Formats: sequence, structure tokens, C-alpha cells
Amino acid sequence: MDIPVARLEAWMRSYYHAVEHDIGSSGVRDLTMAELCQICEIDLRELESMKFRDSESFGGSRLRAALADRWTGGDVDQVMVTHGSSEAIYLMMHLAVAPGDEIVVVDPAYQQLYDIARWRGCRITRWPLRVDDGFRADLPRLRELARRRPRMIVVNFPHNPTGVTITPAEQDELVAIAAECDAWLVWDHAFGELTYTADPLPLPRYHKRICFGTFSKSYGLAGLRVGWCLAPPDLLARSAVLRDYIALYVSPLLEFFAERAVRNADRIVGRQRAHAAANRQRLLDWADRLPGLVRVVPPGGGVTAFVAFPEHPDVTGMCRELAERYRVLLVPGSCFGDAFTGYARLGFGGTVTELTAGLSAVEHLVRDPQPVR
Repeated sequence: MDIPVARLEAWMRSYYHAVEHDIGSSGVRDLTMAELCQICEIDLRELESMKFRDSESFGGSRLRAALADRWTGGDVDQVMVTHGSSEAIYLMMHLAVAPGDEIVVVDPAYQQLYDIARWRGCRITRWPLRVDDGFRADLPRLRELARRRPRMIVVNFPHNPTGVTITPAEQDELVAIAAECDAWLVWDHAFGELTYTADPLPLPRYHKRICFGTFSKSYGLAGLRVGWCLAPPDLLARSAVLRDYIALYVSPLLEFFAERAVRNADRIVGRQRAHAAANRQRLLDWADRLPGLVRVVPPGGGVTAFVAFPEHPDVTGMCRELAERYRVLLVPGSCFGDAFTGYARLGFGGTVTELTAGLSAVEHLVRDPQPVR
């Protein structure tokens, strides 16, 4: 295969199901069926009359309407239901850009946000966050890059893996930069509903926006594998033609639960935010006890931090030892690019038990960094 290996997914394939404690993933704790039914007031007898028939190419009408009510002021023509945000990314990177186009992407970034396009022959230009300034967004640098009139600008805030975010004024400036060069603005909203230091950002107002969302991150419903894409109707129409060769539609059974989750999103996310905020403080308190050994920029949103290990010679090896010896999942920074080998993505959205156990194992290794055998 000539498409690059998705490093993060390859790491997860090796270790996600082989560990006992997960402090590497980017979602909140998983809800049980009982919890979802309690929050959303679902009576499972409602499913007894459901027929296992096809859904629609753009998504079931009830789920599309719920998403439209939440995100587009009720305009369902801008909404497509997808298999997680991954399918949405795949479709857009085939249809909104063409070989030879330049794409500017925030760096570091989730690999699927750029390597699908690179595989198709697009030119990828990285827009690096300011590592020495807490991974702040460097908008003057983005404006310089936009002078070349790229076809697309790709961002996600709150950011994966660092957890940093931007202000509403910075979001407005980002939209203005995209508009000045007539670029598509891809806004990955995977973590958008889960913030701590400020209110969640609205979706950008821009006629060439493409927004991705998922139930995997802020909701704790990763197993649904349901996501959504907001885009101009003509682009979604082309997407329906392409997905006829891929997945056709999302299961109506999954759409049933997703629709109820959207209708109760504030209740679900509110509970998950309170849980994640408490874990965020546990992480920061832990880091404060290890000065010089770990360095954490307090996440403004999401449930991941990009932790630096200044004194550890081999962070990837440390992550491997954590998985194989301590049965703890931590994701090496190399999964987000070769420039980040001194970092690891640490997810704090899981249970208190697994976070506590995972941090204890990490602390043991950073205090006594033995060569990995």
C-alpha cells in the first residue's frame, strides 16, 4: 500500500485492547447502555417495532433534524450523518481538494486530517503551533502561509493532542484569513463541546466551511461509530455519490441512539465535562509534584494533554514499556509527527481509577528511567 500507515491507529491496534488502564485515548469515559437510557429517558421497548431496513444516504431524517437544530439553525441540507468523523474526513479529502492543491494544516495534527490528501497528491504545508509559548496559535504565521492561496486550511480547536484552544476573536481572524484567500476552512469540532477555561466556540460562520463532529469524544459514545459533516449542499451531494462505493449509509439502529443523544446533548456533555474537569485537576496536581520531570500545558478543552518528558531519553520506548509491562496505554508523540518524539499524548477523560493507576506507572518510570529492554 502506498498510503502512509496511520501511526496513531497502528499504536492503538497494538495496545488499546491489551491494557488495563487507558490514559492515552482522546475521549471521555464510555457511557453504559443503562446510563444512556437513564439520561435520555429511553425505553428499550421502543426498539421492538424497529425494522432493519436501509437508512438514507445523507442520514436518517430524525438524526439529521436533531443535528441541524443543534448546529445549523434547522437547515438539514447542510448535514450528513457519517460513520464517525473518519468517514467524513475521507470523503472531504477526496472531493473538496484535487491533486496538486496546497493544504495548510495545524501542526501537530491528527494524521487523517492531512495524509489522505497527501496520498492523493496534494501538497501539505504545516502551520506549527508555538511550542515555546504553550502551543499557542500563531495567526501571523498562518496569514503568511495563506498568501500562497492554499485550497484548504485545516484546524481543530480545542486541539488534539495538546488541548489548547483559541479565543472568539482569534477564530474570527482565522475565518478572515481563509476568506481572503478563498480557501476551504476545515473545522474539526471533535472536542468543541468540552471546554474548561471559556465557553465553547461556535462553529465558524463562513460559506466555505467544512465541519466534522463525532459522538466519540465529548459524549462517551465511541462504540456508536456515528459522526457528522456540515458542508455546502452541493459538496454533500457529491459525497453521497462517493459513499455509494464505500458504506452507503449508517445503521438506523445506531442513528436511533445518536438522535436521542443529540436531543439530550447538554445533559450528557454537562456530566462528562464535570467528570473531565475533576480529572484535569488531578493531572495538573500530579504534574506539579514532578517539576523538571514532566511538563504539561493546562488543556483549555478536550481530554488530552501533550506531556513533555525533558529528562527521559526515549518517550516512545517508555510508552511501549508502560503498555507491555504495566498494562497502561499512553500514546507517544511520534504518532503526531517526528518533531514530537519528546512528548506523549495523555488522556484524562477515563475513570478516576485508570487515571490514578496510569499516572502512578508513568511517575515510576520518569523517576527511574531505565533503558528499555
